[in-house]
Amino acid sequence: MAKPNSNKKTLIIIISVIVGFLAIGMLGKTLGWYGGKPKGKEVETAQTKLKTITSIVQASGKIQPEIEVIITPDVSGEITELYVHEGDMVKKNDILLRINPDVYQASVDQLRANVLSMKANLETGRANLIRSKANFVRQKELFEKKLVAEMDFITANASYEADKASLKSSEYTVQNAEAQLDRAQKELQRTTILAPIDGTISKLNVEKGERVVGAIQMTGTEVLRIARLEQMEVQVKVNENDIVNVAFGDSAAIKVDSYPGRSFQGVVTEIANSATLTGSGTTEQVTDYDVKIRVIAVHNTAASKGRLIQTVSKGESKLFVPNFKPGMSGSVDIKTETVTEVVAVPIQAVTVRDYSKLKKKRSDKSAKSDSTSAAKDSVITPPSDLLIPKEDLRRVVFVVADGKVQMREVQTGISDDTHIQILSGLEAGEQVVVGSYRVLSNDLSDGDDVQVNNDKFKKINS
Repeated sequence: MAKPNSNKKTLIIIISVIVGFLAIGMLGKTLGWYGGKPKGKEVETAQTKLKTITSIVQASGKIQPEIEVIITPDVSGEITELYVHEGDMVKKNDILLRINPDVYQASVDQLRANVLSMKANLETGRANLIRSKANFVRQKELFEKKLVAEMDFITANASYEADKASLKSSEYTVQNAEAQLDRAQKELQRTTILAPIDGTISKLNVEKGERVVGAIQMTGTEVLRIARLEQMEVQVKVNENDIVNVAFGDSAAIKVDSYPGRSFQGVVTEIANSATLTGSGTTEQVTDYDVKIRVIAVHNTAASKGRLIQTVSKGESKLFVPNFKPGMSGSVDIKTETVTEVVAVPIQAVTVRDYSKLKKKRSDKSAKSDSTSAAKDSVITPPSDLLIPKEDLRRVVFVVADGKVQMREVQTGISDDTHIQILSGLEAGEQVVVGSYRVLSNDLSDGDDVQVNNDKFKKINS
């Protein structure tokens, strides 16, 4: 009675062993333990498609006011009054500070007294001229009547001419004294410094009691700066390779480090004609051009108690208004060109091949096949491997069809962060190789067998 149960158990064991071997076999074949490796190189592909591409030039720099006036005094002296603080908002002709006027007031008083003295001398000269003129007229009449000697007439005439010249000199002296007085009065007025524009005190370099140097004598002391903070710009440096693509009026997206996760609108307003060099004369020399991008987004729009503050509107729909300050770091993405509905592929799909090497390989194969006829040739030619072919670099993509790849030369246009425009060589809907980088850049050749395994590469990239 025990035999049927024993046979049944034996059968179950046999079936289990067979199933296990089958499973192991299928797994081993899948993993390539036997039966050979899968045919072709494993690649990742993507489909060409029609896409809108915007070319972007990236740069970084600092936020600065578009209008900023440096205030330097015209006269030297001690600051006796300081009416502003850094961050204050001022109006045009508001008093900013005063410089001690005592020395300049004394100079004005002295020159005013000098002018009065010169004018008195002028009046004396006029009286002397009237007297000498009358004497000359009288002596002339007497001389014509031969009642006086010729010498008396000549003396009267000389005295008259001398008094005329003296009066003219006195007039010039008075004009000179008045000019000196006018200059001294202006210097006295300049001891009071007024705001030349409406704006905000963006920088204050002095304190009450400090002495400053006037710009009339030499390079003056920079006492403060007034900026129009409602109109800011980003001053960036653009590399020489990208500057040719930047034009006036190009829009830009501005990102400020102080406001992470936010982007602000801008527009290119200035492009430098002269380059700035960094590391000049070294192998690390960099050539850049200064570009200014005006911030056109709403910012710095409100003030409280004369000081600039950041504001946010009340309610559920809040409008964020940033408070940009001079010197903040930021970056810009300048949109230089946009094309719509063009054939595009991922950037990594486009690689470079040296066509001179491809031609050399073909010529080498042809030479081997014609070795017999070449031996009979009377002209001795150097071996092809001793010739250094000139590089012929071309942009290509690899199109996948029926398990093989076809290398195609393409002409490219503009690109964005992910895709590049294809001007010729591809049509929308074709499958192109985009990975791996090693296979695409070096290993893959025209006509190679390939295995498309996009799932594998997705797992690797994730």
